[in-house]
Amino acid sequence: MASTIDRRHTNRRMSKIVTHNNTVYLCGQVGNRGDSIEAQCAEAFSRIDALLAEAGTSNERLLQVIVWLKTMDDFDAMNLAYENWVPEGCAPARACGRSEMASEELLVEFTVTAAI
Repeated sequence: MASTIDRRHTNRRMSKIVTHNNTVYLCGQVGNRGDSIEAQCAEAFSRIDALLAEAGTSNERLLQVIVWLKTMDDFDAMNLAYENWVPEGCAPARACGRSEMASEELLVEFTVTAAI
């Protein structure tokens, strides 16, 4: 018997939330264009928290986070914001790299996988 896949906030390109086998996958989350790296991180984390809550989980159940930065010059500031967001003892597997972003004003994007 095939496992159920639940897709939420779906359009032709993507779903914001996909759940399968008690795992939730979020599409990449960003902050408001043009804001500072700190503000973009805070907004992205707020969006992630809301999507995780909708899926029935939280950032205490993170499995993996992939971070894309426009410039590695923002690595330290992103890490400070990230460390304040991830609960103590709940650090997921993580990767971080530099990438050309979908919009010139975007500085960071987070892709999250979490357990339900």
